[in-house]
Amino acid sequence: MSREGVGRQRLFVGGSWVEPEGGYYGVVDPASEETVGWAPEASRDQVHAACAAAREAFGPWSRTTPEERAAVLDRTARIIGERFASYAELAQAETGATTGTARGMQVGVGAARFRRYARVEPAEWAIPPQINEAGHGGTSHAFKAVGEGRAGVMGALAVRQPVGVVTCVTSYNNPWANPAGKIAPALAMGNTVVVKPAPQDPLSVYRMAEALEAAGVPSGVVNVVSGRAVEVGEAAVSSPDVDMVSFTGSTAVGQRIAEVCGRDMRRQLMELGGKGAAVVFDDADVGSAVAGIGTTFSFYSGQICTAPTRVLAQRGVYDRLVEQLAVYARRLTVGDPRAAGTVVGPVISAEHRDRVESYVETGRKEGAVVVAGGERPPYEKGFYVAPTLLADCTNDMRVAREEIFGPVVCVIPFDDEEEGIALANDTDYGLIDYVWSGDVSRAFRVARRLRAGGVGINTVGRNMEAPFGGFKKSGVGRDVGSYALHAYSEVQAIVWPG
Repeated sequence: MSREGVGRQRLFVGGSWVEPEGGYYGVVDPASEETVGWAPEASRDQVHAACAAAREAFGPWSRTTPEERAAVLDRTARIIGERFASYAELAQAETGATTGTARGMQVGVGAARFRRYARVEPAEWAIPPQINEAGHGGTSHAFKAVGEGRAGVMGALAVRQPVGVVTCVTSYNNPWANPAGKIAPALAMGNTVVVKPAPQDPLSVYRMAEALEAAGVPSGVVNVVSGRAVEVGEAAVSSPDVDMVSFTGSTAVGQRIAEVCGRDMRRQLMELGGKGAAVVFDDADVGSAVAGIGTTFSFYSGQICTAPTRVLAQRGVYDRLVEQLAVYARRLTVGDPRAAGTVVGPVISAEHRDRVESYVETGRKEGAVVVAGGERPPYEKGFYVAPTLLADCTNDMRVAREEIFGPVVCVIPFDDEEEGIALANDTDYGLIDYVWSGDVSRAFRVARRLRAGGVGINTVGRNMEAPFGGFKKSGVGRDVGSYALHAYSEVQAIVWPG
């Protein structure tokens, strides 16, 4: 990214690129602390205008065929591919991601999600006919009232209809995969969207809007409004034109959004915080467990809600696991994300770096032992945090109970299977947990008892058609694969006499 960055970015409202009424603010490269570009600060009125534009566009767009909508999504994926290098460069500059992450897991996954939802799936299902006796429950009362009154066979069809206008509030850790995972299935189902990107890295989302515009998305179907002010997000969530809010972010913000949505019974999809437990039994493959848990240090520099940040190690393997995790953490290269050998880049901001460091210090005060990391890497510029391993933790420590969202892992010992399960479930969160064991039957038995939306057995890998979402304070609803199409739709029943 050149020192001039991308210049001043305008809002995307109703198919037009609009000057922001709130001015501009600088987007900072977390590695160099230089300004990447200038993001627009929308006014409340401009956010409402975007919602109104989405409402106006909803009728025509919802009446297009699934094939027509799929064609737009497919063209979007192809255009992203054509502009891949510049998009990845910007994503890296905004987020501080390593080159491989920016290219593969950010822009690459973003394009893949548009391709995925260009695949047309059935939106209606026949329901087996039901015989109703006149005057006895079901819908026969209604038919009796209009003179039908006889026993008969009732046919039925379940139809998935679009929800309407969807506000998509996206996370900062992946400004490509996360927005694409909301926009693509929402559009595929016939919804229109207003996207409010995270204030730290919104410029990539505007590039996504450019690709959609070039792909022929009609005016008002996709709108993007950004800003640091709380009122920007509040307006995007509370507008009377909005039917649903899809949010990825902290539990605290999710709770506030839920309160606002609750007043109007507005639909919600919430992917919130996590404090993933990695339950490692004595018979586990320690090397595999270390490699999986170690992704907390390296993947997005720990800024990922699915990370196995809370390691529960059975006592027979505890010392060996801590030792190998410490070696793993110390070997990781921290530094310039553009350098070929870098594994751990910076976190998103100075404020977030300070927050992560404060958790490490809190852990020390609570009695945790810092086995690796714990210090600030010696760089003059950039928001770096060393991969940090905290041992001898207990489940009541703040570092074990609160989401740190950085390259910090805490390790807690346990004695037997029942204690391991109890510790894993003793949390406010329930997004993704992990089990490592050489006994596959035990691993599956334990997985079924964990109160989490997903469980990885001997892996941190994901199946991208499997439902994704959390129990407890980790979220509401499920998306990914076909489940995302379900999330962005309402089910309508159509019934008739056979």
